[in-house]
Amino acid sequence: MCTRFVYRQREDVITGFNFDIDPAVWNHKVIQKNDRFYIGILRPDGLYHSYHGVNRNGNAGTLLYVHGNPAGAYRDAPNCMTIADLTEGFIRAQLSFDEVLNLLKTTIITYAPDATMQAMLSDAQGRTLAIEPGIGHREEGGRYALMTNYSLLNPESTRPYIVPGDGRYERAACLLQGYAHGFTVSDAFSVLQAVRQEEPWATRVSFVYSSRAQAVYFVQNNRFDQISVHSFA
Repeated sequence: MCTRFVYRQREDVITGFNFDIDPAVWNHKVIQKNDRFYIGILRPDGLYHSYHGVNRNGNAGTLLYVHGNPAGAYRDAPNCMTIADLTEGFIRAQLSFDEVLNLLKTTIITYAPDATMQAMLSDAQGRTLAIEPGIGHREEGGRYALMTNYSLLNPESTRPYIVPGDGRYERAACLLQGYAHGFTVSDAFSVLQAVRQEEPWATRVSFVYSSRAQAVYFVQNNRFDQISVHSFA
């Protein structure tokens, strides 16, 4: 379970992400580099891949688990690309926002071989894409964009899988709608704290990126009183 949002305003674009995971299932660690901040996920190749993170150019990408559909199943074919590879390429600045848009016109985006996920990608200007393998993609408008672990483009497809009591999307939307007169990094953490998760799929990392500050602010294991900063400035 994860929660991701992008809040757009004239003076800043702020993105927030709660990384909810069971460490018994996925091995992860926070990695800080000159050009990237990311939550590294250990893969069978022995590398920590950047599937959730921010590039110094403002590209921010995250993957969120979703119940899969057959149309998005992994295929090893020349005209196919996994959502994981697409997202990592965006975070690594190997793909720009416009290049992703063009790619989506010619390439079939599938799930990874071992996981069904959807993505939210955004750039420094606040342009935001929701990409759902087997369903499609949409550029998100409005003051904010929000995604959790259910389909935005075809809600009925994942409605049967909503966990009883899981109101993260509704609670986050209500809070984001309330910030009509400005939104700060502190506000973003307030939203993330309000929708944090507990064991076993607890929130392990929460990060907020400010385009204006060119910095990522992050906490680990729900310690919202212990904020660290990774600056690209």
